[in-house]
Amino acid sequence: MSTGHPELVAAIVSEIAASGPIPFVRFMELALYHPQFGYYTRSPEPRQERIGWQGDFYTSSDVHPILGQALAKQAEQMYRLLGQPHPFTIVEMGPGKGLLAKHILATCAHHHRSFFQDLRYVLIERSPAMRELQRRNLAPWLDRPDLLTWVDELTNVAPQGLSGLFFSNELVDSFPVHRVQVTAKGTQELWVDYRDGRFVECLMPLSSDTLVQRVRRMSADWPEGYRTEINLRASDWMKQVAQQLDRGFALTIDYGHTAEDLYRSDRKHGTFLCYFQQSINEDPFLRVGEQDMTAHVDFSSLAATGDEQELYTTGFTNQMSFLMGLGVEQMIAELEQDSPAFKAAIHLLRPNGMGTTFKVLIQHKGIRQPELDGLQYKPFFGSALTTQSAA
Repeated sequence: MSTGHPELVAAIVSEIAASGPIPFVRFMELALYHPQFGYYTRSPEPRQERIGWQGDFYTSSDVHPILGQALAKQAEQMYRLLGQPHPFTIVEMGPGKGLLAKHILATCAHHHRSFFQDLRYVLIERSPAMRELQRRNLAPWLDRPDLLTWVDELTNVAPQGLSGLFFSNELVDSFPVHRVQVTAKGTQELWVDYRDGRFVECLMPLSSDTLVQRVRRMSADWPEGYRTEINLRASDWMKQVAQQLDRGFALTIDYGHTAEDLYRSDRKHGTFLCYFQQSINEDPFLRVGEQDMTAHVDFSSLAATGDEQELYTTGFTNQMSFLMGLGVEQMIAELEQDSPAFKAAIHLLRPNGMGTTFKVLIQHKGIRQPELDGLQYKPFFGSALTTQSAA
């Protein structure tokens, strides 16, 4: 079985040879985001997809346009609540193939025309290959340079801040994570070494003071042998989102949990997984750079970081409830029953599937206690997320 992309493996081995074992978070960063050879940054092989039904994994936008249609409706309500600013900027972070952007723009152009005239859409994408795919999917709107913009980094979006919506769908789960394990010596971190022609894990002290502090707050009842993931990058990212936003909303869709659920003592193996050609495994040292790596999102830390930056929690729900609040039942009623489109739309709502596995966190800044249609229905777990409401 393949060890992985040869040039990427060589680059990682060279770094280990020069400085010794590296924390797993660094290994994951190189595997996914190495500038030349990383899983997300390298151009895919001809006739190969990474994202989609023929790829390693699929997202909600691959299933049916209904999520994009609902997001367009929610964004238009946010636009009205903010007093119809011109421009209202939607910033999509991690736009994949551009399908969500395509569905959102098409819906706005046909059903929310005054909003569409005030709309500016920014895609944050570093990969040249993904940008080209996005441009192909967004071809109908490329003749409006005031509408579509691409930037490399979140910090390049708006020097003075903006009014609008920052959103992501299945982005945070792919941020590199620290992996930790409780041992007889205390909580230690997984590091990666290279021995006898293969990558191996080893347990060593925690690699940063920030990680030490996070573990200290969380690990009181973890039993020996307990293993989990900690996503420090997600907190840094949320802080940047808050700093870029002057007035408006942040909307994060991903699979994950509150901290109370994610780090409970009986979830002792963590949530780290790898995806390759629609199959799942737990071995990050296979097909390095050729398979995706993910871990479930800690939504409590995102909410807490936002609160610190005056980006307050509006609400927390699951994808099924979010879509129901935005009228998905009426959208589905217009589809022919037993058609592929009908079955695909239902897939997004399925209990014990995408409908409840995926969660939706909405936060607001510069507006007092907004009431949003997408948050009409709140499942029981929503109250477990620490929330604040403020202007």
